[in-house]
Amino acid sequence: MSSSSKSSAAHLSQINRTFSIAPMLDWTDRHYRYLARLMSAELLLYTEMVTTGAIIHGKGDYLAYNSEEHPLALQLGGSNPQDLATCAKLALERGYDEINLNVGCPSDRVQNGRFGACLMAEPKLVAECVTAMKQVVDIPVTVKTRIGIDDQDSYEFLTEFVETVSDVGCDTFIVHARKAWLQGLSPKQNREIPPLDYDRAYRLKQDYPHLSISINGGVKTLEECREHLQHLDGVMVGREAYQNPYMLAEVDQQLCGIDKPVLSRDAVLEKFIPYIEKHLQMGGRLNHISRHMTGMFQGEPGSRSWRRYISENAHKPGAGIEVIEQARKSMSL
Repeated sequence: MSSSSKSSAAHLSQINRTFSIAPMLDWTDRHYRYLARLMSAELLLYTEMVTTGAIIHGKGDYLAYNSEEHPLALQLGGSNPQDLATCAKLALERGYDEINLNVGCPSDRVQNGRFGACLMAEPKLVAECVTAMKQVVDIPVTVKTRIGIDDQDSYEFLTEFVETVSDVGCDTFIVHARKAWLQGLSPKQNREIPPLDYDRAYRLKQDYPHLSISINGGVKTLEECREHLQHLDGVMVGREAYQNPYMLAEVDQQLCGIDKPVLSRDAVLEKFIPYIEKHLQMGGRLNHISRHMTGMFQGEPGSRSWRRYISENAHKPGAGIEVIEQARKSMSL
């Protein structure tokens, strides 16, 4: 086993699927993920979806992350088994803890690339993709899917997909408990308009108890997470974990049963400051990071002042830590 494989194997023991944060394009970048990790040691982090084409042909480093983010899963978008295997192997070499295949995104751009939710209609191809990746990595290969697409939304359609893919060794599915309309709805509408059907995910776990089934879609509180965990192996939270990031500060205690102090919001900011300073010293802009912090005081007195001050000042040339400090002071004015 290579040193990178050993590194990944070491991380595997730390993976806890109880609570994870959904891959969200333009939101769950490495800066947000670092902030999330400051608040919870147990949650599982996912990258934004990265296409195989970007990794293989792009000029940037699409696999970069902070070592502190572990356990960390890479979500891939693609449908060519060979390309996915190439990217999975690169991810293993970079030390990722899991490879996740996107079979849930309904956007036109993704459909044109023949991946995302439209792949639910091609379970054999998804199985080929999973097989190709599993042949080159020794870390989990998982699938994030919907409960159906368009008029193909029966429970039988979902189970045929899950059975076909699990038969080649995929034992972990994250189920967005809405179907996707591939035509007529935007990605945003597809997150809101199709009704949630948590019971279908519950039934899936009952019928396939040997599989790890996590739920995604519409979850807003840790109390709701606890309710889902009565039926399922894990809960994946999306927008709420971004818009109200401080909810993550009690994940370890409330969901994972770990006895440790809950960090205050100010304590989280204090731990985050050195990271921001390093980013600025390397030529980065403050608003690259501060945009992920605007919801830190959601529901607290003065939260509007906090958001406004950051929004109005963090983008300015030369903006530094003093913007964060002043934003915090503005809450008590």
